[in-house]
Amino acid sequence: MYFVVDVTKGNREPSWWLYGDNHEMVAWAGETFASASNATRAALAFKSGARFADYDIYKDAGGHWRWRAIRGGNKVAASGESFSNEYNARRAANNVRDNASGATGP
Repeated sequence: MYFVVDVTKGNREPSWWLYGDNHEMVAWAGETFASASNATRAALAFKSGARFADYDIYKDAGGHWRWRAIRGGNKVAASGESFSNEYNARRAANNVRDNASGATGP
């Protein structure tokens, strides 16, 4: 896994993304930041605290399954994709929880 801090395509504001070894996005900040340094700080905070976050598995408005990581009552990451069932969403969240701390970058 590896982190990338860059600007979003739409509004050109900084955020962070976490990619798997297959180069597929597995998580993102779920928000944009005022600066690249703030996005980097948020990525590092998630990296160091991913194992201690609570992972909420839920159905989105379209009926697809997603996950979000919550620490201190705040969302700190969101799934990079939607899933067809709860099991796959939970498996993806567990993968991020167990492996984000060893990711390279940002």
